[in-house]
Amino acid sequence: MKAAVCYEHGKPLTIEEVSIGDPVGRQVKVKIGACAICHSDIHYAEGAWGGYTPAIYGHEAAGVVVDVGPDVGRIAIGDRVLVTLIRSCGSCHFCEQGEPVMCGQSAANDETHHLKLEDGTEIAQGMKTAAFAEWVLVDDSQVAKLPEDICLDSACLLSCGVITGVGAVINTAKVNPGSNVVVIGVGGVGLNAVQGAKIAGAKTIIAVDIEDQKLEIARRFGATHGVNAGVEKLPREIRTLTDGYGADYVFVTVGSQQAIDSSYRLMRRGGQVVIVGMPSVTEKSEFLPLALTASNQRIQGSFMGQTRLRVDIPWLLSLYKQGILKLDELISNRYTLDEINLAIEDTCKGKSLRNILIIDDSL
Repeated sequence: MKAAVCYEHGKPLTIEEVSIGDPVGRQVKVKIGACAICHSDIHYAEGAWGGYTPAIYGHEAAGVVVDVGPDVGRIAIGDRVLVTLIRSCGSCHFCEQGEPVMCGQSAANDETHHLKLEDGTEIAQGMKTAAFAEWVLVDDSQVAKLPEDICLDSACLLSCGVITGVGAVINTAKVNPGSNVVVIGVGGVGLNAVQGAKIAGAKTIIAVDIEDQKLEIARRFGATHGVNAGVEKLPREIRTLTDGYGADYVFVTVGSQQAIDSSYRLMRRGGQVVIVGMPSVTEKSEFLPLALTASNQRIQGSFMGQTRLRVDIPWLLSLYKQGILKLDELISNRYTLDEINLAIEDTCKGKSLRNILIIDDSL
């Protein structure tokens, strides 16, 4: 199969012929139709979060099941599915508590190197998925069924960007109707946090970004206001838009230390900051514990929107069919697998929402 291989962090990806094994146990083999370019893939390829090379990245994908292992029951050959990095065993402490994104149990994919170059060199399965390729071999917990009437390029967005943004609002913060919400950074994930806030019934949804064009786009996704992050006194501006109180919830959807540091001053007394974006492993943030305690405030992390695939994906698909959740509008550009470095370059410019690799347009 063709795949985009990262040989060295910070270098362009190379299209190579890669061999992939047959499914065993709970594994599912999926022919990929489309895969989105997520900033997390770029950070890994750049080496911001470590990891081994050579590796294949890509984790926001959708396709058709072509083979299944003997222990797979709920997924069948021919099923249209989304493919995500959320892998869960179903029986550990976290899975039994309804937190599959926290599952730390090993799976067959972690123990078997099923990706190899023609010379036998083993390739790391980046982010448990490796979907910048024509096929993937993943655990059956990493896929969710899709209906026949949704295009795979739109459906693949449900694998990460949508569930991360909407999930942070609905699952992690549990935003109350009538709330004042601030979303810092309105790229792919941030726009979905905006959508989540609208779905939750927030009264005021303030988009904050350094790009005025993105602020205008955020309004189309449900933001009631847009504020440029470069405004001289951002906290005062947010208080003005929230009746003098500050935000009930602040979602930081970019992996920026500066954005995280600025978020604490935007929440009201008793408010909450939810950190969604993931900075590099070397970055740190500072806050005043005394002020946090005295103001009864909270700082919360949110990984993959605390998503439960079997619960959240059918719900999100229903919202999409009703015209409540926007997916098609998130797509900025489409590229072929051979054009992946162009897609990554364009994503890094910060102008696009989500760039999509169309790997097999016949599916």
